[in-house]
Amino acid sequence: MAKGIWVFAEQRDGKIKKVTYELLSAGRGLADNLGEELCAVLFGKDVAGAAAALGEYGADKVFVADNEKLAEYTNDAYVNTLFDLAKANEPNAILFGYTASGRDLGASIAQRLETGMFSDCVSVKVDGGQLVFDRPLYAGKAFVSASCPEARPVVAAMRPNVLAINEPQAGKQAEVVNVEVSGDIRQVIKEVAMAISSRPELTEASIIVSAGRGVKAPENMKLIEEFADSIGAAVGCSRAVVDAGWYPQAQQVGQTGKTVAANLYIACGISGAIQHLAGMSSSKCIVAINKDPEANIFKVADYGIVGDLFEVVPILKEELKKLLA
Repeated sequence: MAKGIWVFAEQRDGKIKKVTYELLSAGRGLADNLGEELCAVLFGKDVAGAAAALGEYGADKVFVADNEKLAEYTNDAYVNTLFDLAKANEPNAILFGYTASGRDLGASIAQRLETGMFSDCVSVKVDGGQLVFDRPLYAGKAFVSASCPEARPVVAAMRPNVLAINEPQAGKQAEVVNVEVSGDIRQVIKEVAMAISSRPELTEASIIVSAGRGVKAPENMKLIEEFADSIGAAVGCSRAVVDAGWYPQAQQVGQTGKTVAANLYIACGISGAIQHLAGMSSSKCIVAINKDPEANIFKVADYGIVGDLFEVVPILKEELKKLLA
């Protein structure tokens, strides 16, 4: 019989990603409701020391695969190891973050386990002994609640920044179970090219300043970057900015870019195309700056400023710096 709520503990360079703590906090409530244990699954190299933090955030047990072969994420190594682990223990559910690797690993393990997957979920609860997930449709204009009564395990990817993080319980320890890497590994990472930035990672940022076609030229992105840096924000952009070659695709927010759920999302010169709204409409507070009072972005904004961003942004920057000081 399937039993246990599992959370895949995503890490980068040995540092646990924020979405993992969100999933553990939600998973703790689910496990308590169902009378099951909460388990974290941690893969990587030199990551064993991070298991203690997972226990403090609610995990009863941590499966740790600490191996050179898992130093960088590869679908082969991670899926093979997780598949054997899941087959041996038969969890009730496996939760992933809706991140690049979470989406890839979640979909792959669901296929290998011959079960389904709920993707881009924004909430989860227990109803009648079943896990019920809410996910947005039609660029956030509607939501659907879905459950999977028959298939086990239930696999789901939860959107970062939408679940609350519980206060850690200092000293709470989880049972640590060491896991061996299994299966044939055909994929080898030869080199990882990383862009170095002091700004927060886009999908985990609590504040995002995003630019649209209204910035007019690539050199004007500096205004957006300086604004973001002054308030400790990440920088995002619309597809129009990427298509024009003004900013990297890695910073694109939207249906064909990254999905974000920031505490504060400031849209500068963004008209509000449906594909962009699909990627940011679940942010808790949306501020829109646009000189067109009929711009679609104002329909989802909590606060709207009708004006030229080149006049508004410098003023807003100085006022927010005063508040933060």
